[in-house]
Amino acid sequence: MLSYKSLLAGVCTAVLMLSLAGCSSWVYRINIPQGNFLEQSDIDKLRVDMTREQVLFVLGNPVAKNAFDNNTWHYSYSFNLGRESEQRQALEVYFENDRLKRIAGDFETPKDFNIPLEQ
Repeated sequence: MLSYKSLLAGVCTAVLMLSLAGCSSWVYRINIPQGNFLEQSDIDKLRVDMTREQVLFVLGNPVAKNAFDNNTWHYSYSFNLGRESEQRQALEVYFENDRLKRIAGDFETPKDFNIPLEQ
């Protein structure tokens, strides 16, 4: 037969375990990358007057295309590294007449960007 003290200890242990399970800081959260991971070496392959197909080959499909302006593609990437820090990168690619004209974002413009591939 269970004594009053052992029953009380069991109930206290159960309450303690349930209250600790509710602490969100103890819950493991997996780090999930989202978007297009790009490196500067990928951006360095871009040249002015590249076709859309050539840009797709180098960078892959964009995360979003501007619904109101088909000449702008958006590449973005985010990676949560725990609760406090997050890594983010973004790149915008601009076309005129189906040719690459400029890029903007968190990457350096390649030094040879203004030299078309045909030269």
